[in-house]
Amino acid sequence: MPTIQIGSHHIGPDHPPFIVAELSGNHNHSLERALQLVDIAKQIGAHAVKLQTYTPDTITLDSKAPEFLIEDPKSLWKDRYLYDLYQDAHLPWEWHQPIFEHCHQVGLTVFSTPFDETAVDFLETLDVPCYKIGSPEIVDHALIQYIARIGKPIILSTGASTLTEIGEAVAAARQAGCQQLLLLKCTAAYPAQPQDAHLRTLPHLASSFDVPVGLSDHTMGIGVAIASIALGACFIEKHLTLARAEGGVDSGFSMEPAEFAALVTESKKAWEALGHIQYAPLNAERVTYSHRPSLYFVEDLPSGTVLQASHVRTVRPSKGLLPKELPHVLGLVLTQSVKKGTPVSWDVFKVS
Repeated sequence: MPTIQIGSHHIGPDHPPFIVAELSGNHNHSLERALQLVDIAKQIGAHAVKLQTYTPDTITLDSKAPEFLIEDPKSLWKDRYLYDLYQDAHLPWEWHQPIFEHCHQVGLTVFSTPFDETAVDFLETLDVPCYKIGSPEIVDHALIQYIARIGKPIILSTGASTLTEIGEAVAAARQAGCQQLLLLKCTAAYPAQPQDAHLRTLPHLASSFDVPVGLSDHTMGIGVAIASIALGACFIEKHLTLARAEGGVDSGFSMEPAEFAALVTESKKAWEALGHIQYAPLNAERVTYSHRPSLYFVEDLPSGTVLQASHVRTVRPSKGLLPKELPHVLGLVLTQSVKKGTPVSWDVFKVS
């Protein structure tokens, strides 16, 4: 399976999972808070911070027409118009540079999701190492190709997409020169439910398009993200907030620092646990292996005794013959005396 490289990080099945802290709208209109989130991301072991680069005017229209109103009763943003929501959530462009600089100072990779070509041009002035394309923009082939022509790695999210749409987007990226592509399984619901994750899609995505895969996860907790590692995810993105109780447009499905730290730790353990196909005893199992049951004499017996079932038992440890040999030793004659507690071995018998 191919790998991609983002900065100094190699991302693929043979490398530990790459963990991304999505800041999104959790800055809550404060640059200071955004910078604090960067510090926390570093402290808890994330490898990268991701932003979103847009303005309300570049992503939607200031319209009160019905189709611009979020009416889903289950949505965190019910009864909000798109323009107003994005006005509330967007990261001011003048904040990008100080955030990028701070990430560089603390040793974190930083990149962003642009939603139009002007955002791409702006991000190029900040020398982003890669680009994330959000799930809705998977049908925007012009944007995908505009980014692909730059020649940097692309992380493409596939939420709410058909296999045909994913294939068309991948083809568009490759036709425009994309050499490093990673696909993210995503459930584009906020929050998402575990039963909607369908993680078995991950190996199918990887094999269908010959790319490394990952997870853009909006479920609560870390269970879904950890499970994805076993199915090939090598990139995990989760939203990070200081505290859900403090509110914000994304806080309802974002992870708090302690939860995110657990994700970083446990995802690496999950990847380490994958190992390879292994059946022979390991060095770590040598004590348990030595405690396998075997055949032992359970009484003192003189030479010449014809062995009976009452003379031996299957007990721990493993110094004697394997229990499967019991039928083959019954009826044999001892050629020497044995003491109780002696392991049964072939060399004490007369074997015809």
